Amino acid sequence: MKGETGQSMSVAEQVIQHRDHAVNEHTTLSNGEGKLKILMCLLYYVPHRTGLTIHVQRVAEELARRGHEVTVLTARYKLDLPRDDEMHNGVRVVRLATPPIPISRGLIMPAYPWAALGLMLQNDIVFVNTPMLETALISVLAGLTGRKVVATHHGDLILPAGLSNRFIQNTMFAMFKYMAKRAARLIAYSQDYADNSYYLKDFKDKVTPIYPPIHMPPPNMEHAKALRAEWSRDGGPVIGYSGRFVQEKRPDLLIKALEEINKTYPNARIVFCGEYEIAYEDTWERHRDLVAKYRDQLIFLGLQNDMQYMADFYAACDVLALTSDSECFALVQVEAMLSGTPVVMTNTPGGRVPVTVTEMGKLANVGDWQSIGEQLVEVIRNRDQFVKPRAAIEDIFSFQRTVDQYEAVFRQYARHKQGNS
Repeated sequence: MKGETGQSMSVAEQVIQHRDHAVNEHTTLSNGEGKLKILMCLLYYVPHRTGLTIHVQRVAEELARRGHEVTVLTARYKLDLPRDDEMHNGVRVVRLATPPIPISRGLIMPAYPWAALGLMLQNDIVFVNTPMLETALISVLAGLTGRKVVATHHGDLILPAGLSNRFIQNTMFAMFKYMAKRAARLIAYSQDYADNSYYLKDFKDKVTPIYPPIHMPPPNMEHAKALRAEWSRDGGPVIGYSGRFVQEKRPDLLIKALEEINKTYPNARIVFCGEYEIAYEDTWERHRDLVAKYRDQLIFLGLQNDMQYMADFYAACDVLALTSDSECFALVQVEAMLSGTPVVMTNTPGGRVPVTVTEMGKLANVGDWQSIGEQLVEVIRNRDQFVKPRAAIEDIFSFQRTVDQYEAVFRQYARHKQGNS
């Protein structure tokens, strides 16, 4: 490509020319119609299901419902996923056709730079979701295209021991720091987590706390009663667990806590809802003997994607237990509360916030199965004291207020704002 002088232009010069040419169109569109064009970057998107993907999906779809143009750039992590762009509930989903290269929990995406560059030129603001290997690359490309980066940090990367995992962890952190220094705004799930995160502590002046977007259908109590009748042994309590069977979530501590729980409730059962055979970890294999020891008191449902089923699952339980060594929030806590079920959570920064602000549960000592067992017994024994009205929980964790806050941040740093300054 040649410029006005007839000389060949570098890639950077082409990008800058395209950027300056496009700014008037973006400015008119955004100012005239109040519509933003938002590029959201993350590794996994639907149908993959984790707290991170659910978080981004809910923000994306609500912003699309409000009339904004939302594009998600993500990996084609399964070969049966569409290679072409598709619309999903009003959101344009762009999956990279080139197969990604797995590395620990993440993916290396060879086609990412060119796809990201082209999409940035079509959008007003870039929304990144970390941890993510490409964060530094996104920051560089955003700088070339004149777009600002807003990043939501979904939790510090903490991997099991091992030289390769330390390398991965340190590399990811270095990439994050490069991006964070240049980002317009960093979003944390709570101020408590921001104050304690090793990722965020050096960037507190850039952090805005926004609660995650949470909505939950009311439980079908007839189905919940049927589930409880199926799971409860001789009328004993049902303890729920919602999440992956991975090291950082410490499901082994919950199983060990049965030694304490059984002193009061020998007929208690724990129902695990979520994946338990994880490709990148051997946690399930390492705890097979523990599972076998308490097998009569354990039920494993596997991954459940239907939110109505999840509401009924929570409502069928006396209490939900989260026994993580680290947790930035855990959406499942609020989902359980909205379904009328109190929570026992380990006292981790960020993770303790839902119980602390709602008082709908108890906190246990981190890494202490005996404390976990004691707090579970306390909540089961005095359950009515911990249950709060659904409306009170919805008021604290308002879905619309969360998306309003995201929308306000995106508007503040969108390209048309910069063009008018």
